Amino acid sequence: MSSTPGEIARSGLWKNNVALVQLLGLCPLLAVTSTTINGIGLGLATLITLVLSNSLISAIRNVVRNEVRLPVFVLIIASIVTIIELTMQAYFYDLYLVLGIFIPLIVTNCSIIGRAEGFASKNPIAVSALDGFMMGLGFLIVLTLLGMFREIIGFGTLLANANLMFGEGASALKLTLNEEYGGFLLAILPPGAFFGLALLIVAKNLIETRFYKAPTVKNTDAEPATT
Repeated sequence: MSSTPGEIARSGLWKNNVALVQLLGLCPLLAVTSTTINGIGLGLATLITLVLSNSLISAIRNVVRNEVRLPVFVLIIASIVTIIELTMQAYFYDLYLVLGIFIPLIVTNCSIIGRAEGFASKNPIAVSALDGFMMGLGFLIVLTLLGMFREIIGFGTLLANANLMFGEGASALKLTLNEEYGGFLLAILPPGAFFGLALLIVAKNLIETRFYKAPTVKNTDAEPATT
């Protein structure tokens, strides 16, 4: 059932993107992505979880019996998320407070258990790790783009609170696009997340329609017209 690296990359980043195609894991995506840094932080946590869970589940796929595989998969994912949560609490405490309950909720993300059951449990470790990385990267990109869109429209800034992730020196990364901009409240509320995600899905579909049209096949069997 293994796929080539190119196919895995295309699937995770574009063709089968978790957020834009499968529409999984939308709770944190819509709730947390009010800023770019929030999106990056939760996206990285999800990416790390996908890579580690896929790798570990692939490593034990021939040992775990079918009757208990799902509880074992959930236990592995929960353990990884707990380690990530404690690490963030120790080294990125302010960001941890911002993301709050949505870090442990990664355990319930359908995309992670879906990749564990549908891919990692049937493929070698290296291929499963690559699949987890690409699926996580696709999710991270969508979270980041959505966070950027909502932050720009909602606050008129970009990379605000970068110090939460990159340290105090990163405060200089904040860009204020218009000093007189009063902000747009709808963009940073949950409805704004729905609108932003809808625009990203529309953009993806337009790109596919524009650049990935199936080639038309001419009928060469038709007899030439006579005059």
